Amino acid sequence: MSIKTDHRHLYLQVIDRLKADIENGIYRENEKLPSEFELSKKLGISRATLREALRLLEEENIIVRRHGVGTFVNPKPVFTSGIEHLSSISSMIENAGMTPGTIFIDATESDPTDDDIERFQCDKDDRVLTIERVRTANGEPVVYCLDKVPAKHLPANYVQNREVSIFSALEQAGDIHVSYAVTYIDPIGYHEQVSPILNCGPETALLVLKQLHYDDNDRVVLYSKNYFRADKFSFHVIRKRV
Repeated sequence: MSIKTDHRHLYLQVIDRLKADIENGIYRENEKLPSEFELSKKLGISRATLREALRLLEEENIIVRRHGVGTFVNPKPVFTSGIEHLSSISSMIENAGMTPGTIFIDATESDPTDDDIERFQCDKDDRVLTIERVRTANGEPVVYCLDKVPAKHLPANYVQNREVSIFSALEQAGDIHVSYAVTYIDPIGYHEQVSPILNCGPETALLVLKQLHYDDNDRVVLYSKNYFRADKFSFHVIRKRV
């Protein structure tokens, strides 16, 4: 059945129609949509109008277009969070009614790299602890975490007592209190190392959050690089007019 016109641009009506079809289960998560020819004929619109609607739906992460394969419905993220406040991955998972877990991969202490020296303003004789973990939700891997922190900021037995969060360990070790973080978000495709760990196929994108955590004295005390499954997580920010 063709969509009905109203006062809005036609491509906006197409967007609403396709969203409704997805919401009503006509097109299911990970399902391939009909071809552009079939879909434009079904909706009674031009292929140019359809392409504009699909472009905007892809920007909203509702669909994904795979070159040479077709257009697919993206699954809705299970976990969503604002990034205005520092919150743990565990709390995001718990808020979705699931049980968080942690799989430790490795923890190594090494000399600082040039980037570490610049990042942490540390000496070349200082040691830096690198911690690799996988965070799970109901046992399913959903986030790969890489954390770097000057070893002097953590208790000597932290690696053996890994149940304590890094934030808590930092604050237990001395006068450090993580006050704020600067976050950079980058979408990436398949990652040769991380994607297999998170059970992701070539079609599943990742969101990489790089965070510099600062203490009350504006020192960087922790650097985190977290890879989130884009089909499981979404992030938003509230912007206020000034």
